[in-house]
Amino acid sequence: MSFFSNRRQAELGDEVLEEVSQHPRPAAPTQPVGFETVVGANCTLEGTLRSRANVRLDGTFTGTLEIDGNVLVGETAKITADINAKNISIAGAVRGNVSGKKVQLLRTGRIWGDIRATALTTEEGAFIDGKITMVGHEADSPSRPLQEPSFVVEALNATQSEPSSPEAQDDGESDESAPKDETP
Repeated sequence: MSFFSNRRQAELGDEVLEEVSQHPRPAAPTQPVGFETVVGANCTLEGTLRSRANVRLDGTFTGTLEIDGNVLVGETAKITADINAKNISIAGAVRGNVSGKKVQLLRTGRIWGDIRATALTTEEGAFIDGKITMVGHEADSPSRPLQEPSFVVEALNATQSEPSSPEAQDDGESDESAPKDETP
């Protein structure tokens, strides 16, 4: 019988019950599809929150968030904490540093703190006041030498080929752009 309905569920036949009992249920997934922990809009929490599963925050939280799963900061959330998680989506206000594999800042999201991520997406209207550090890309690897852009190299070569002193400009041609000294 269902708790939320006045209807009674149909009884299963004996043969269906035997078939179900012969097949054990598969093990529960280690990462839930939805959110295992939800801090509601009318909730205020302080301290350190550690979780291996997904967390949704819609209320006020102060402290530290250490999440192995994903974090969703809802539009009504006011978070004053450093957030360390796998994937982080921010639609509310966060005052603290954010670190994760993927960080997504939605149009209503606001962050006052540094972001450290492998991938970062922002929607138009999002606000960031902090430093962004991208990690885990080829640009970070020391094995690849840094190269100056070609226009910088060409500009450096051009300045090195020009004579540096007026005495070195004794080639017999007059410089029309230089001001002439007309003292008698």
